[in-house]
Amino acid sequence: MSTSDGTGPGGALHRPIGAHYPDLPGKVAVITGAARGMGAVFARGLAARGVHVVGGDLDGERMSTTADAINDALKSTVDEPGRVVGTAVDVTSAEQHDRLAATALAEFGRLDHWVNNAGIFPFAPAAEISPDQLGGVLRVNVEGVLYGAQAAARHLGPGGAIVNMSSVSATRVRRGRGAYCTSKAAVAHLTESLAVEFGDQGIRVNAIAPGYIDTDMTRWVKEDPVALRHAVDTVPLHRIGSPEEVFGALLFLLSDSARYITGHSIAVDGGSRHV
Repeated sequence: MSTSDGTGPGGALHRPIGAHYPDLPGKVAVITGAARGMGAVFARGLAARGVHVVGGDLDGERMSTTADAINDALKSTVDEPGRVVGTAVDVTSAEQHDRLAATALAEFGRLDHWVNNAGIFPFAPAAEISPDQLGGVLRVNVEGVLYGAQAAARHLGPGGAIVNMSSVSATRVRRGRGAYCTSKAAVAHLTESLAVEFGDQGIRVNAIAPGYIDTDMTRWVKEDPVALRHAVDTVPLHRIGSPEEVFGALLFLLSDSARYITGHSIAVDGGSRHV
């Protein structure tokens, strides 16, 4: 059996995903919230497969540092890696998404994929959710997805793909996360709406719904023995997932192997939504 720290007989589950898709090298992807966590894993994983990446993050300095680190690491380990360009972006601004698209076109001459990964994870009991908290999470987690998809759709051609980050919290109640759960339910439904309308342009729109994943956003789970035991007990695979395992779903959804899949949310949750 795997242990709660995400390791087991097969070794660390943070090892890179081995899948490769021959249609991806040379493509160009924009990823928001790419300075750390899952966004950084996404950027590195795509670049390792020859995809050029424009990473945007509210912390532009950290984004640039992350991009440089990925580029330096891949130079010595990968033949013909993609290049990662880091820039600042506030996802609550529609205009700044347009600048991300413009950066991709200026740097690489094309745009094929867009990953709306940026998000926030506020906590408050339902009776204490403030207007500022609710407004803030909806601006980042929902408006940020809409504006990113709009910017992408202005430049993507047939075969282009947009992937949004939803959550198993879109369908499961988590105490103290009412505002967050609401925002992710909105992302799931918005994904379906965008898939219907952008399908006219041949653009696919899907979402990934992670469960408990080992990132800074869920560090509180690992630091609280009671919360960790509860999390592991409610996951049929009895462990917390890794960002690399979420990347596996992203890689598939961006590839031509998913060319007839649109309007869906793929749960990467160890089966927790069924418990």
